[in-house]
Amino acid sequence: MGFKEASSATIFCLLLLFCLGCRCLASELEATQTGTLKIDASPQLARKIPETLFGIFFEEINHAGAGGIWAELVNNRGFEAGGPHTPSNIDPWSIIGDDSTIFVATDRTSCFSRNIVALRMEVLCDDCPTGGVGIYNPGFWGMNIEDGKAYNLVMYVNSPETTDLTISLTSYDGLQNLASATVTVSGASNWTKLEQKLVAKGTNRTSRLQITTNKKGVVWFDQVSLMPEDTYKGHGFRTELISMLLDLKPRFLRFPGGCFVEGDWLRNAFRWRESIGPWEERPGHFGDVWHYWTDDSLGYYEFLQLAEDLGAAPIWVFNNGVSHNDEVDTAAIAPFVKDVLDSLEFARGSANSTWGSVRASMGHPEPFPVKYVAIGNEDCGKKFYRGNYLKFYNAIRQAYPDIQMISNCDGSSKPLDHPADLYDFHVYTDSKTLFNMRTTFDRTSRSGPKAFVSEYAVWRSDAGRGSLLASLAEAAFLTGLEKNSDIVQMASYAPLFVNDNDQTRWNPDAIVFNSWQHYGTPSYWMQTLFRESSGAMIHPITISSGYSGSLAASAITWQDSDTSYLRVKVVNFGSDAVSLTISTSGLEASVNALGSTTTVLTSANVMDENSFSNPTKVAPVKSELSNAAEQMQVTLAPHSFNTFDLALAQSKLVAEM
Repeated sequence: MGFKEASSATIFCLLLLFCLGCRCLASELEATQTGTLKIDASPQLARKIPETLFGIFFEEINHAGAGGIWAELVNNRGFEAGGPHTPSNIDPWSIIGDDSTIFVATDRTSCFSRNIVALRMEVLCDDCPTGGVGIYNPGFWGMNIEDGKAYNLVMYVNSPETTDLTISLTSYDGLQNLASATVTVSGASNWTKLEQKLVAKGTNRTSRLQITTNKKGVVWFDQVSLMPEDTYKGHGFRTELISMLLDLKPRFLRFPGGCFVEGDWLRNAFRWRESIGPWEERPGHFGDVWHYWTDDSLGYYEFLQLAEDLGAAPIWVFNNGVSHNDEVDTAAIAPFVKDVLDSLEFARGSANSTWGSVRASMGHPEPFPVKYVAIGNEDCGKKFYRGNYLKFYNAIRQAYPDIQMISNCDGSSKPLDHPADLYDFHVYTDSKTLFNMRTTFDRTSRSGPKAFVSEYAVWRSDAGRGSLLASLAEAAFLTGLEKNSDIVQMASYAPLFVNDNDQTRWNPDAIVFNSWQHYGTPSYWMQTLFRESSGAMIHPITISSGYSGSLAASAITWQDSDTSYLRVKVVNFGSDAVSLTISTSGLEASVNALGSTTTVLTSANVMDENSFSNPTKVAPVKSELSNAAEQMQVTLAPHSFNTFDLALAQSKLVAEM
């Protein structure tokens, strides 16, 4: 062998070793774990999941209601947000013109006794600029005005002299006119209700409402409302946001909070009485926990209506005389108890009852089926909570024996020291902790009241503004709730909504929106894969794998129309792929590959998020499951949430006959 041949052979060997080394390295980087998942689907071991297991929790936070699902476009429509003292701040209202042509200030001359503040506008110019002078309102970070759509304006005005007002929908700078109409104010020196429909001739996502005049004189304004004509069922809700909720198929709606119910101080807590009746007469209030004004158009009645529209059981969370900073002594709690009993009569009383007649006058003569109430929110450690709780509990039990009452005290690890039908369990934590909490309720006593996991979410560093990682941990946690649904009766993610312009208050959230766009975070899409669980049958499972510490799973049977399915949900929380053998025994029907599907929620990066520009970057992808069988081999991608829906044919007994 010559030198040249030896050199070639050496180079070849080195190249071979290099390639083999690369292959080994690649195999280490792309390691595939193995495991088996056994499901016993025999009827005798199956257990029905409560019909109420998965629902939603709405809190007025992040402008979820005002500037959110409630379609009112005018912000601070009654000029009350600056407080009862006058003159006051009228933000976000502003003037068209300057201080030589117009003077505006609030005064206490309104015709509404519960919201007495009105706006006085004095036009100073004899020869006003072209287009006139006046006031404008930009809504909540701009009004979404769409071509061809109708918008209903209602406002109350007062002027000592007859005046023509021009009502316009324009771009944020006033240069583009989308709709305009002229209305006449009679000079009768009394308050008049004016109504005007405006049909847009153009689209602008950041529009404003403006009211102008060219005539010198004084005009007072109050309760200026602009609502889109196409709200959901005509009930005042943004249709596209309600459709996101309908897609979750929620079994309950918990409302209206949360800390919003408590207030930092009791004087700023949500008051149901102030939120019912004609919208013009609702005084509104400052939500001091989340630091913004709400006119309470989205009030107690509207929440009950929303629950009905969603087909969800209403869960009324009321203030029990406790806020973040002050409390009512139990010895003086009786008026608060009566107030709550009145709220229940409003919801459940006959149309002839004192408060039921108020509900009927608002357009709902039939009672609302309120069967759950939460006595406070996160108040268990407060000085007077237990004493107050018992006062509410006893009074409600006597008046409404069927109502299920929810305590703020956690009974998951030790018995409660007071009676309750359910207890609240809240958890906000990092993804690893929540993933490991999938077994939390394995150790809970089965003899006590049931758990209501009314607020859960991954938050802070590994949650971002809604990451894949967060949704995987939450999915694993929910599989644990399914398996423990003999003791866990209800669960809901929090918070539900966030206006993208108000992201600083709480992140992440399930649904992000602005005036015209919306998208679901990975946590929202994760919840859609649990929407068939409520009322389904759950089956025992066993996972065998050296990688089981990174896996979470559950198995249910559910029915869609005429087809029954075995749904297997598996979370792979780890960074390795998993080759998983799924084996099912005890089925009373055979598996039909036709109609069986698989759905996966994953992405290239575990911290990937959705956005307005890419709303489904992390969203479930559904495909046919061609190898569906009682035993099948599947591959779980790293950091993924997988569901396998096995279509079940007719029962074997029927098939044999």
